[in-house]
Amino acid sequence: MSDALEPTTTATVVSPEPPFRSFGVTWPEFNDGLYYNDAVSSSDSELTLIKFYSSKYKNSAPLHGDGSELVYHRLPWREPDAPYTIQILYEDDDMIALNKPSGLQVLPGGLFQQRTVLTQLQWLSRKQNSSLASQESHPVPVHRLGRGTSGILLCAKSKHAKTQLASYFADGTSLIGHASTKSGKKRKISKIYRALVNGILQQDKVIIQQPIGAVRYPGVAKGLYVASPSGKPALSKVEVLERDVQRGCTLVQVEIDSGRPHQIRIHLSFIGHPLIGDPLYVVGGQPKCFDTELANESLAQDGGYQKPTKPVPGDCGYYLHAHHLFLLHLTTNEAMKITAPLPSILQTEAEAKQTNMKL
Repeated sequence: MSDALEPTTTATVVSPEPPFRSFGVTWPEFNDGLYYNDAVSSSDSELTLIKFYSSKYKNSAPLHGDGSELVYHRLPWREPDAPYTIQILYEDDDMIALNKPSGLQVLPGGLFQQRTVLTQLQWLSRKQNSSLASQESHPVPVHRLGRGTSGILLCAKSKHAKTQLASYFADGTSLIGHASTKSGKKRKISKIYRALVNGILQQDKVIIQQPIGAVRYPGVAKGLYVASPSGKPALSKVEVLERDVQRGCTLVQVEIDSGRPHQIRIHLSFIGHPLIGDPLYVVGGQPKCFDTELANESLAQDGGYQKPTKPVPGDCGYYLHAHHLFLLHLTTNEAMKITAPLPSILQTEAEAKQTNMKL
């Protein structure tokens, strides 16, 4: 770990030993569909409902209207398979740290509107609290992990905690590329990942400072993040843990000093070692298919969403795990360490032997 954290009291290891407490409810066969409420402005008064929605929601389902107040209903659909059981690594009055399984999306988006971490947190809150006020307040994620990424996901249990934790992440990222990094200002949060990459990384330690920016890409509404000279500053510190010459892969540890989207996948592919199984990023930190022409507009059978015909960031198959998280506690200012157990494929030989001895 770097010297990013500066505790005011003795550091405390907070992650308990397995077995961890878990929660999760089996997903219903169909979700609830989606409802959008809109008001048509006077300039749009001559638009028909069909024209209004076909322009605002490119792939639309049946709809209803009453004067200028409109309700758009996207009918329920079967969402793709996703795990639903989530481990709790740590919890107090301010926050809860989860061990997110690979394949589970954090927040609603695209085909996944119900099968998300956020939904499971909402259901857990309703189960634990009977009052309406309690049901309206529930833990929310303060950062994201890719759908195919497993490991530590930090969630806030109050608005104050959410604001404070969000500032931790924002402050850390804002330090990159500025003079403040040389002035001794310390980050209040640090994340360390494990990853399995293609090829043999010769250097024991590598610092990657390639900027990351967004480009137009089919199936990604806000653009795809890639290695870009005109992008925002990003910093990753890579350390080799084990080399497997026979399989042609390297097990690495990555500490990210910034939090750009898909940063580790982009940075490792940028230096010529994309994650094994990554369906999207290839050498150079670019996507496999860099054709910006949109796919055909045919509707899918899952509520109207268009299924991307090319790889997108949410596609799984790679091996990336948020292993350690260090932060200053929101109330006590103690230096905390939270650890998510490693998947077997991301363990060193020594770690695997130690795990087998415990079984």
